[in-house]
Amino acid sequence: MDREEEPRQPGTPDLRRRLDAELEPIIEQLRALALAKDRLQGLLDAVLAISREVELPAVLHRIVTTAMDLVGARYGALGVLHESGGYLAQFIPVGLSEQERADLAGIDFPRGRGVLGHLIRHPQPLRADDIRSHPSSSGFPPGHPRLRTLLGVAISVRGEIYGDLYLSERYDGQPFDAHDENIVVALAGAAGLAIESARLLEQVRAGSEQFQRLLLPILPDLRPFDTAAIYRPAAEPNPLGGDWYDAIRLPDDAVAVVIGDVVGHDLHAAAAMASTRNMLRALLFDRRTPPSAVLAQLDRTLQAITDNPVTTTSLARVEPDGPAWRLHWSTAGHLPPLLITPDRRAEYLFAEPGLPLGVDTDHPRPDHTHPLPPDATVVFFTDGLIEHPDHPIDQSLNELAELATAHAALPLEDYVQTLADHHPSDGHDDIAILALRTPHSARPQSAATA
Repeated sequence: MDREEEPRQPGTPDLRRRLDAELEPIIEQLRALALAKDRLQGLLDAVLAISREVELPAVLHRIVTTAMDLVGARYGALGVLHESGGYLAQFIPVGLSEQERADLAGIDFPRGRGVLGHLIRHPQPLRADDIRSHPSSSGFPPGHPRLRTLLGVAISVRGEIYGDLYLSERYDGQPFDAHDENIVVALAGAAGLAIESARLLEQVRAGSEQFQRLLLPILPDLRPFDTAAIYRPAAEPNPLGGDWYDAIRLPDDAVAVVIGDVVGHDLHAAAAMASTRNMLRALLFDRRTPPSAVLAQLDRTLQAITDNPVTTTSLARVEPDGPAWRLHWSTAGHLPPLLITPDRRAEYLFAEPGLPLGVDTDHPRPDHTHPLPPDATVVFFTDGLIEHPDHPIDQSLNELAELATAHAALPLEDYVQTLADHHPSDGHDDIAILALRTPHSARPQSAATA
């Protein structure tokens, strides 16, 4: 006897509709995460592409093309400001067809009037859905393509506005959105570093030591913290090296501190240092994640798309912690930070060091934390400060700790100078030191509880 077909359960279509309704926002979140991942990878690829160029004209052109690729823009341009800062001295357009170029023959390049001039006078990111309706619009010259949308972002080099990046007309016909703006702003930060590196490479014949020093950043104002850094080149015949430092304020008001050392003593090591630092800066601004996660992403990217040498680095965040602060850090095979306590005791923050960048991307990277009371000093340094072929490393570390405590009362600029002048190494390697000092008093209660 045939088995009778089982009747359908009542309410099945309603249940399916409810499930579909509940799954839809989850699916949208997954799509957004996939898009964010693609955008991050695109940003890292763009930063790397810019960092690979060494000649300034190639760097400027690459900045425009990578920005266009990131947001799907048909047109792009980079305007370089005159040294007076009042108008454009150079204009690099990309995306014009041969016919469009022919139509503009005999027309001088823009000097920074109209909407372009608005960005010069007000160097904040600018988005316009209709250029002609912008209050500063002065129209287009004869033969110019009739552009509708605009995204403009200023590019800074060493704290000064270098020029403006302009993008127009997304291929999908939509106006530029906040996501486009954020990713181009992140790219502009790396572009400024790439421009700086290219300009310095043009001056390398004037002296490799000057080149190395200028590759390193001028530390920004990070109040309430005091910061100071110093770089010393290696002894001849290889003054170029891969040591670097950096310190920046992050979007969440934490302060990031970086010290690193690329293996090698040549132009390749210096170039690898610059590209690694650029990429790390982009990651720090884009990812509000623990230092270990940032280093892991940096390592994966470097291994996938560069041939950079092995690199050691330590990345730390100085974060609010009640009435004081804490150090939150992760290390990639680098020496531990040296903490000088308020009562002038030295303590090396030994912790699991992790592997250097470029060794094994699958190896886990741990995070560490340590409280920072008021009037504490943290010293980050590279191995050139302590390495001596005739001394065991423990002896050199002890000598550095004694030196650091003996001079802890000095102003921070004098302090790092003293450490560099009287270091226990033999000077065969380049040296980088970055020190951060917390304020003398606790954080105000309003800030501590915010």
